[in-house]
Amino acid sequence: MNARAHPASTAMRWVLVALMLLWTLIPIVWMVLSSFKTNSAITAYPPKLFFSPTLEHYGALFSGGNNLWSNVINSLIVTGVSTLIAVVLGAMAGYGLSRIQIRGKDHLAFWIISTRMAPIAAVIVPLYLMFRYLNLLDSYTGLIVAYLSFNLPFAIWLMTAFFDDLPRDLEEAATIDGATKWQVFWHVALPLMKPGIATTTILCFIFAWNDYAFAATFAGPGTQTIPIAAAQLLTQTGIDWGKLLAIGTVVVCPMAVFGLLVKRWLVTGLTLGAVK
Repeated sequence: MNARAHPASTAMRWVLVALMLLWTLIPIVWMVLSSFKTNSAITAYPPKLFFSPTLEHYGALFSGGNNLWSNVINSLIVTGVSTLIAVVLGAMAGYGLSRIQIRGKDHLAFWIISTRMAPIAAVIVPLYLMFRYLNLLDSYTGLIVAYLSFNLPFAIWLMTAFFDDLPRDLEEAATIDGATKWQVFWHVALPLMKPGIATTTILCFIFAWNDYAFAATFAGPGTQTIPIAAAQLLTQTGIDWGKLLAIGTVVVCPMAVFGLLVKRWLVTGLTLGAVK
């Protein structure tokens, strides 16, 4: 007979869930709502819960001298390309590390993930010197390579863990039927890795989309991303709270939509044990 949960423990569980939701959602909801307020309503005390919404901050961001479109396009290009490369190479390398038995494989896997453990400040100067020598400063290629230096080891580590949890029976059956190793990877293993691919993709995308340190160091006037544009609103003369809240909403909303689109695979992937 299944034991029923005690009412007190059930109530405590719901209280904890409610507190976590409040802690997580209130700042985001407040930022989004405040981005539609006028400047006087944003700084009003006590805060105004009821107000007439306005799009003046968004209009100011996407027009005139503060045109944000170029920053959005730059962020989409470098984030999308770096994430795509990291996931593709990470899946192939992760499958190889999981399936091929070579001497010192564990040491190799640890070395790969150890490169991700290095703080960003430790790699900025060497990367800057190399990019300046190769003329990669203020270029999409430079930013993509910089993001890959952190995203690719992370993607390899995650995909290796996902492939390790994948049963090998189907792959062995396909091999017996005459499939090559590439066919086994492409037609058998990879389709079963949707949760792992979704998890790796969204985590790599979030890192690249939100990055400030690499973009501030390697980007120039032609390749500035959204976080750089947000930082430029913090000046010595004051903070433009309206535009800052609006640009914060622009940064957060794509991540929220992306997460909802892959929610089913993301939750499955996070519960497979690879993210610890």
